[in-house]
Amino acid sequence: MILFIYLLIYFLLVFVIRSVLLKVKTGVNPLTFNKTDDAHGYNGKVFTAISFLELLVVGIYSFKSEWYEYLLPFWYLENDTLPKIGWGLLILSLMVVWIAQSQMANSWRIGIDEKNKTKLVTKGLFSISRNPIFLGIMIANIGLFLVIPNAFTLLIISLSTISINTQIRLEEEFLKSEFEDEYLEYTRKVRRWI
Repeated sequence: MILFIYLLIYFLLVFVIRSVLLKVKTGVNPLTFNKTDDAHGYNGKVFTAISFLELLVVGIYSFKSEWYEYLLPFWYLENDTLPKIGWGLLILSLMVVWIAQSQMANSWRIGIDEKNKTKLVTKGLFSISRNPIFLGIMIANIGLFLVIPNAFTLLIISLSTISINTQIRLEEEFLKSEFEDEYLEYTRKVRRWI
């Protein structure tokens, strides 16, 4: 039950509240994934599917323990230590994502915003990683797997890794065209992940 509540709080803080705050402050909708079938729109659909899969898996774990065996648990990874490490990673993830979103301030978006001009953020966590929010999300996925190691949490890591790496490359192309030399200089100083 605690894991499900944590996941709801995580989604509420990093997606819903952050989006509402930005919309109220700037009038800009930070959700920029389109409904088309191009790479950006498709990746938005994949992100949504992964989020629903996470809620479903954690919901089954929390409320329907008799169904948990259908998630193909890795019983040999179930011990006292890994869940503690997993919870540490889940909490670290929330902190990293929240701080990075705060540092992006009005430039934060979910996806690529081609309509509204933003600033290139290179300070704070962005001086260590070009993608600290995505890094934080990957940390959360690994943490979730360690708390409840099963085939579906491993699938979430796999799908997220592919989807996030695709999104990063789409965003890099956009940032190159948007900020040109400023962005290229930034890529020479700061690595994609860490």
